[in-house]
Amino acid sequence: MNLRGIHILLSYTCTGECDHCFLWSSSWASGTMTLDQIRRVLRQAADLGTVDMVYFEGGEPFLFYPIMLQGLREARALGFRTGVVTNNYWATSVEDAVAWLEPIAEIGLDDLSLSSDLYHGEAMLTQTARHARQAAAQLGLPADLLTVEPPGGCAPPDAGARGEPIEGGPVRYRGRAAVKLTEGVPRRPWHEFTTCPDEDFLNPSRVHVDTFGHVHLCQGLLMGNLWQKTLSELVADYDPVHHPILGPLLEGGPAALVERYDLPYRETYADACHLCYLARDALRARFPQVLAPPVVYGE
Repeated sequence: MNLRGIHILLSYTCTGECDHCFLWSSSWASGTMTLDQIRRVLRQAADLGTVDMVYFEGGEPFLFYPIMLQGLREARALGFRTGVVTNNYWATSVEDAVAWLEPIAEIGLDDLSLSSDLYHGEAMLTQTARHARQAAAQLGLPADLLTVEPPGGCAPPDAGARGEPIEGGPVRYRGRAAVKLTEGVPRRPWHEFTTCPDEDFLNPSRVHVDTFGHVHLCQGLLMGNLWQKTLSELVADYDPVHHPILGPLLEGGPAALVERYDLPYRETYADACHLCYLARDALRARFPQVLAPPVVYGE
């Protein structure tokens, strides 16, 4: 495994409750990292020796602004490139956005990802995203828009670049989207979903880490726990073929997961994520160590 990126889920708490959210983030979602936990993650990433990029995201990381800033400082001090993903709630004007971003610009940042679409406001380019992008330009910060398209046609089984972070495009029907956004959309027969279109489980290049220590290969699908084993140990021990969930997914995608565990199923699904997410949700009681935390499954 050539792990290059660590995405720190600073919190599951968010100002919004977007229908497409992979993590079921909301104002009531619990689970926020402490500085000590961030330092543990950064030290372990440094010890691994292959990680070069650290993102702070959520939830909404700007809700815990001083902790995010200190995490960015310490990540930069260890030589990591850094990024932040935000919903821009704080960018109420360009002047205000500059005030929020100036301390970040002083620390240094390699990517500021601004979520902007119809799930975050009344336009694909929201007013707060406009403010944030203009402020970032004034400060010399690189800023990109993350835009998720409204539900439309059924995504092909192998759409997109596998193993790369999702930076927009069509809705993936997992998390809250599997419940909120699948009604009335085109579907495909369940047995056609024989691959995972997004993740390279044989050689993952990035993982997400939360306050509970969970190391996510995909939201709610775990590689292990960082508070129980070091990142170096998890990478050394990584065996996706014999993993109870990854094994079937590698053999034949979400359809194989259904067949392996004789799960009940519908005849059609909106995409591979839709089938995979519901199958994993049905298996949580059986495999709680690798299908967690409950918040990612709507609890």
